[in-house]
Amino acid sequence: MDTGAIITDLFLGKDGVTEEWLNYKAKSARQYRRIFYRDTNELELTGIPEKSRENLSIALEKETLLVSLGAKLKIAKLKGVRDWFYSANIADFGDPYENAFLSSVIPEGFAEDKSVQDKVVEYFAAFDPSIVGFHVEKSNRDGEEGKYVKIDAIHRLKGGETTSIPLQEESNGTLKMFALYPVLQDTLERGSVLFVDELNARLHPLLVRTFLITFLNPEINVHHAQIVFTTHDSWQLSTNLLRRDEIWFTEKDDDGATTLYSLADFVDANGARIRKDESYEKNYLLGKYGAIPTLKSFDMFGEESDG
Repeated sequence: MDTGAIITDLFLGKDGVTEEWLNYKAKSARQYRRIFYRDTNELELTGIPEKSRENLSIALEKETLLVSLGAKLKIAKLKGVRDWFYSANIADFGDPYENAFLSSVIPEGFAEDKSVQDKVVEYFAAFDPSIVGFHVEKSNRDGEEGKYVKIDAIHRLKGGETTSIPLQEESNGTLKMFALYPVLQDTLERGSVLFVDELNARLHPLLVRTFLITFLNPEINVHHAQIVFTTHDSWQLSTNLLRRDEIWFTEKDDDGATTLYSLADFVDANGARIRKDESYEKNYLLGKYGAIPTLKSFDMFGEESDG
């Protein structure tokens, strides 16, 4: 979606979609224009070509998303939204099963192409300069010729000598950075979006910072790729790293419903917006922006008190 901005939202109930809408704004426009709106009583297809509206209305069911249906019917505006999500990369390191899968994926061409291995070494040099190369062996497994790949990381020692360590025996942080490399390169090359859950898990804060700076550096990120990530590390609330509109919070209310809001839109008790020169991390930890857990302390006898 390179020609403007899209805002979409939906609400789901036990019987299907209860409300859904999609708005669009061209780069040069000030206001959003509606493509469609739908709830349990209304279906408005203002921004859909007239010849496609009847097909959408007939085929739409309670459990079906309009964007998905429109993409199948090859309606350009809706197909563009669907394809945007398809082009994004997703890495969920909070999921142990996906984490195990990601850790077993190697970059395309890594086993055969020395130049690909050299690029990975260059990538690792930003946070672990002791890794100077890889030794790769392909062998047979389960009757499949050349399908099993054994990878050793070559480390340079202080005296100039080298030693090899099986990749699976490297630290969790190194394995995670290795797993992130393929999706990082693909995202940067295509100028797409990378979604990462728990980016901070098992990574030193400086590694996370290095990874984020890759997206913030226009000399590296020439195609304007983006990263959207979740984290519980407050140090990333830095005026030297992220803008106010790049920081979003989630807060759960007493009913268990979660609200998502931007720091740029936050208004304090006096009606004032957040200044650029504020200490975001300090104010967040003080509870100024909300989105902090309600903690309770327990004494040795199990009596509960507010903390």
